[in-house]
Amino acid sequence: QVQLVESGGGLVQAGGSLRLSCAASGSIRSINAMAWYRQGPGKQRELVAQITRGGSTNYADSVKGRFTISRDNAKNTVYLQMNSLKPEDTAVYYCNLHVTSRIYVSNSYWGQGTQVTVSS
Repeated sequence: QVQLVESGGGLVQAGGSLRLSCAASGSIRSINAMAWYRQGPGKQRELVAQITRGGSTNYADSVKGRFTISRDNAKNTVYLQMNSLKPEDTAVYYCNLHVTSRIYVSNSYWGQGTQVTVSS
């Protein structure tokens, strides 16, 4: 079993910054792709940013130049640094990790979600 714990959400004024973290623990052999998704009020869940094990990144157009995804493989943790936040960034943010367990079983795991609210 693998557990994900997210932290770092909160309330911030427009133009401010937040850093989200998502730490994985449990039966982990390796973590391949790591990603952050978000779901705003009345909207579908969308991909915000993704990072491969090798460090290649991909961002939604709406966050390019403002958000940075990074990972610490030794800590099984993925981060999302969010700068220049806008009210439209308000959403519940979820991490998603593709994990290979110690017995070589691969699965996708979701964090519990953390609320980010940006006031105007």
